[in-house]
Amino acid sequence: MASTVYRGSDGTISVAVESGLEGDKAKAVNDAYALTPIGRVTGVTVRVTNDVKPFHELGQRFPTELRPGNINVYGSIDRAYINGALLKLMLGDAADSRPAATFVSPSFNLSVRLENPSLPGTSSTVTVMGVKLEEWFYDLPEDDFAMEKVNFRALWVKVEDAAA
Repeated sequence: MASTVYRGSDGTISVAVESGLEGDKAKAVNDAYALTPIGRVTGVTVRVTNDVKPFHELGQRFPTELRPGNINVYGSIDRAYINGALLKLMLGDAADSRPAATFVSPSFNLSVRLENPSLPGTSSTVTVMGVKLEEWFYDLPEDDFAMEKVNFRALWVKVEDAAA
């Protein structure tokens, strides 16, 4: 596969849902706000960490073995369009009123697709699976654009590359 470079303007971000209580809550928000693609996004970060543990033997300064540990998937989305959709994806039923008891937290898959317009058919897609939003920020500066930002956690991530 030939290597290509991408810019943020080559990307699209979309929400996909799986069946089940958490997916159904996310689907309701996705349908109401037409989040495919998610518009006005100015930045997306996806991070995958592997808690690597070094094993040090007595008398050795360098580790003799590196053991893989827990894998964590998380990231953030910056958006210059405030309409409540991302907050509702985080809170579910609690975004409209205070529920009397426990409530379902929406879960969805987030797909980030990049395609260089000068190489149609060549693309790279990162899909973050089982996303739950954990933090929502709202920033209203005096002389700049109103921005919202969400931080998320996910169960796992997959990558798909396609060549023309």
